[in-house]
Amino acid sequence: MSRNPENQDSDSELKRVAIEGNLPLKAVGIENLKEANPQHMPPHRYLHPWFARRPTPASRLAVLASILPEGVEANELLRWIQIGPSDESGNVDIASYVADKKSSEDSREGTLQDHYGYPRPFTRSPTESQRAEIHDLLRDFWDGDLPTVMDPTAGGGVIPFESLRYDLPTIANELNPIPSLMLKAMNEYAPEVGSLNTELKQWGDEIDSIASDNLSTYFPSANDRQRPSHYACTYTVACPECACNIPLVKKWWLKKSSSSKGIAARPVLSDGSDSVEYECVSLPDDVSKSEFNPQNGPKTRSGAECLRCGVVLEADSIQEKFHEGEYDVEIYGVKYVEDGGNGGWRAPNEKDRQAHQKAVERVESDFALNSLITENRYIGDEDRAGPYGVKEWREAFTPIQLITHYEYLQAFQECKEEIRSRYDERKAEALLTILSLAASKAVDRNTRFSPLDTSKGYPGDALGGKHFTLQWAFVENNLSTGNQRYRTILDRVANSYEEIVSYLDGVDPSRSEVLTGDAADLSLDDDSIQAVVIDPPYYDSIIYSELSDMCYVWLKEYVGDLFPDMFSSGLTNKTDEAVANVAEYNEVASGSKSKSDFAAEDYEDKMAEIFQELYRVIEPGGVMTVMFTHKESSAWDTLTKSLIRSGFTVTSTHPITSEMPQRTDTRGGGSADSTLLLTGRKPVDADEKNDEAIPTLWSDVRADTREVAKEAARNLLNAGLSLTKTDVIISAFGPTLKVYADAYPVVDDQDQEVPPRRALEEAREAVTRVLVEEYLEGERLDNLDDITEWYILSWLVHESDTFHYDDGRQLGLGIGVDIDDIKRSTKIWGKKRGDIQLKTHEDRVQDITLPPEERSNRTPVDPEALSYTIALDAVHAAMHVYEKQGEDVAIDWLKERNFDTDAGFKATLKALLQVLPQRSSEWEAARDLAIGRTHDALGLEFTPTDFADVSKDRSEQTELGDHA
Repeated sequence: MSRNPENQDSDSELKRVAIEGNLPLKAVGIENLKEANPQHMPPHRYLHPWFARRPTPASRLAVLASILPEGVEANELLRWIQIGPSDESGNVDIASYVADKKSSEDSREGTLQDHYGYPRPFTRSPTESQRAEIHDLLRDFWDGDLPTVMDPTAGGGVIPFESLRYDLPTIANELNPIPSLMLKAMNEYAPEVGSLNTELKQWGDEIDSIASDNLSTYFPSANDRQRPSHYACTYTVACPECACNIPLVKKWWLKKSSSSKGIAARPVLSDGSDSVEYECVSLPDDVSKSEFNPQNGPKTRSGAECLRCGVVLEADSIQEKFHEGEYDVEIYGVKYVEDGGNGGWRAPNEKDRQAHQKAVERVESDFALNSLITENRYIGDEDRAGPYGVKEWREAFTPIQLITHYEYLQAFQECKEEIRSRYDERKAEALLTILSLAASKAVDRNTRFSPLDTSKGYPGDALGGKHFTLQWAFVENNLSTGNQRYRTILDRVANSYEEIVSYLDGVDPSRSEVLTGDAADLSLDDDSIQAVVIDPPYYDSIIYSELSDMCYVWLKEYVGDLFPDMFSSGLTNKTDEAVANVAEYNEVASGSKSKSDFAAEDYEDKMAEIFQELYRVIEPGGVMTVMFTHKESSAWDTLTKSLIRSGFTVTSTHPITSEMPQRTDTRGGGSADSTLLLTGRKPVDADEKNDEAIPTLWSDVRADTREVAKEAARNLLNAGLSLTKTDVIISAFGPTLKVYADAYPVVDDQDQEVPPRRALEEAREAVTRVLVEEYLEGERLDNLDDITEWYILSWLVHESDTFHYDDGRQLGLGIGVDIDDIKRSTKIWGKKRGDIQLKTHEDRVQDITLPPEERSNRTPVDPEALSYTIALDAVHAAMHVYEKQGEDVAIDWLKERNFDTDAGFKATLKALLQVLPQRSSEWEAARDLAIGRTHDALGLEFTPTDFADVSKDRSEQTELGDHA
């Protein structure tokens, strides 16, 4: 990163690349959103479960714009990215065309492709003539050679795959063996070996045939024609009072069509037996919901209720029983497939239970099964199965699940030697790798962590929640039949591979290289790479190594002998992974330094080592573009400090819409909806860079930081980039960090270094003021008390009642509120799973209809008080009085407290009407105060209808408490 402006004379020698100029961000962002259609996504997504893959359009833009010269026209760039309709005349402005199509998308007739007039970019590779055009430009710019593009933390491989589609020299590196196998399939086997469709089908059938015969005894057919495709299972523990088995099911649904329609398992208690029997019922045909409500299973968060005697076994007692092994796996529903192809659900029978017992006995007596995947599990901070005694990986599978995977592994091993003898080494390796990926993919939906997806009636995926959770309703999947069978999974993997092959037609396979190892220690020469495009690990959002262990232990059994270096350890590499993994510091944390502090430092150090290594391998004048998608300023702080320590000069930043906007009903993790492209250059005179930079005073930098953040926010709001308000803030981080980097090192008046976080805090506060001006119709919230202002700004920025704690804390710091100090006294917010959840008037105001001595002391707002120091308390109290005692009493209450002349009260009410989701009960309570006779009594100069269109997004927001 740059030091001081006066030391940057050498920058003028850099030949500027396209990403350092203007880019067609809106059109690319629109295509990113189109790619998110789950009905047909890029083929690499189906090879194997992985996390945080970047969209094709954004990846292509990052790759091409990092190596093409500045000045490439937007139309040309979009055409090469495969955005826009065919236009031989060249008269169509593609960016405007795409924006117009987006604006009329909701009123279209036909498919998206029909509407836009061209397919989604991932389905089209550049033509031979386009590649030639690009190559000519690149050779001109890069002194006669094609530049090498490298992704050092390639993950699911989108960036290097898209680079290879342009027939560019491409290097992909990855530490984790799971994505490394995917990278081999995409970037090595596909261009070099080519189609394997016939061979994969042949060997898939052979493996399936062998395994299916050996599994038939564990999935017995009813009436010799109904073959179980999967068992819906739960656990039972003995009631401490009556000894009856307690099923640990939260809901009895097997397949749910609506709130009162579907198929469910109904428990039946038999006289004289401690066991529970089940019958399969259809609602409402067999039974109505009023007679039997499948929503009401015996298991709740606090424990489980005995169906016979009603005694509740507490949650900690259940956990203790699991630790001691005092539980049983029980089938409560069977999904079957008939010979004719139809299927349905039935109750479990004695043959099913006998099959379960056979599986238990076999696992106990068969040495090979008894010694299979016995590695101790890594119990990380997000692991929710370890506390229930799931300590070894074999314990993550029931006996039937373990046998099922084992039989397919054995069938694979039977075929392996013949495959190796029949084909050349490279083709055999490709076949075995892809077959193993399919088998590993099958593991994701057949563990004790794989939920029963009641909306579809079949197994859900264990890795979908980004943590390991023991499911109370899970699935034992029969891989030999049904819609989640091995052949179906293999067909999808094989079809995806074939699609990938078709996209690389004409590509030179010698231009692709896949490395497996630590990005901080690359086996590459100094100054040998022209461009790096990196999507770095996401701080603490995903602990990739921990999550991949579930598949790693099986893939090691499948192909460990093919790739001994990749699968040399018992589990994946946790030591070298660049993530903020707090679990690594449980034993060293202290009062003065938390495990989060240790984890953040480790992430910063590892990212610094990676960037320093990239600085070594990139040639002087080379380019590094970082694609970063994260909300937390702490993640940006550590990333920025890592970049600064490496020596790159930041030359440009661009925000681009990359995900479907996250609303209250779809919010997820720490990932933002937009990606920031941050580009740095290695100075031409890299060997002579000045490490004795003159410090810059923070007081000089602060004003520039605020101004550039405000300018960036205004530009973004005017650009129509479909960014959420949170992402407007995040997108302003880029220009802010560039100001900070240009001034680095930055010190305060005590000569103490000021970290990047301070600049980001200033940017957040400055952009928030811009958002107030834009969305609150000129309201000056700074005239309100700080607590009310924080509450309103929280709703404005996050458009949700629940958001990340650090986001709320940073927002508070910007206006002088310590949110931890006000939490207990105001009850204005509470914690929910580590996040902030804003409270409503129903949570905060004492019940005025009760005598004072009977009112809850947990609610801080007294509705009979005559004055309030917090404006929000006054408005919340008024809402409560109106709801409980009606309009007439509310009018008297308002006038008695002079709220008809209180500017703060009116400003708070007006702001709430603008920021609250309009279908929520809280907004309706505010609306009631602002209409009718209370509107007149307050002398309001506005009505709720004035704000109906204040945000196009408002109608998309769900009611408060949707995810409580």
